[in-house]
Amino acid sequence: MSEMRVLAGALVLVAMVAACGGPTGAPEPAQTTPTTSATGAPTPATGAASVPEQLNFTAKTVDGKDISGADLAGKPVVLWFWAPWCPKCQREAPGMAAAARDLGGKVTFLGVAALDQVPAMQQFVQRFGLQSFQHVADVDSAVWKRFGVTAQPAYAFIDASGQVEVVTSQLSEDDLRQRLGRLA
Repeated sequence: MSEMRVLAGALVLVAMVAACGGPTGAPEPAQTTPTTSATGAPTPATGAASVPEQLNFTAKTVDGKDISGADLAGKPVVLWFWAPWCPKCQREAPGMAAAARDLGGKVTFLGVAALDQVPAMQQFVQRFGLQSFQHVADVDSAVWKRFGVTAQPAYAFIDASGQVEVVTSQLSEDDLRQRLGRLA
């Protein structure tokens, strides 16, 4: 009987160690390099764009449409992380709207709203004339977490090759335009 308890205890210990093998949710190094796909496989030689791990998400927009981050791969993209009640975000909104109008054909814009509910997000988009680009309703902050964003405003600039630069501070309109110009 005691041998069975020892064996059972050993099996439980092995199962616990195996379950704790690595940090949960940590991306594999191969998944974050621009030369691999979202699954970690080599990018096909056909010229298909690699998908940065951060863009491997699906979400709903503030107007209820489905959006896939992977669809943004291979394009110059800026993600703007904002919250409706944030005074800095409110100050930046007119500059983002103008930049999207001016550069929307060269750079893809995506707002990522969090830390509030969808009606407040919709009102923010309407109030600041931000309808020229889509906005994710990131009510559980899942997309924010993918990019390591913990406060707003923040930005992720992704070039066509999949290189990601995250800026976690407010940007002046001039600095924003310079960064967007480098993407375009």
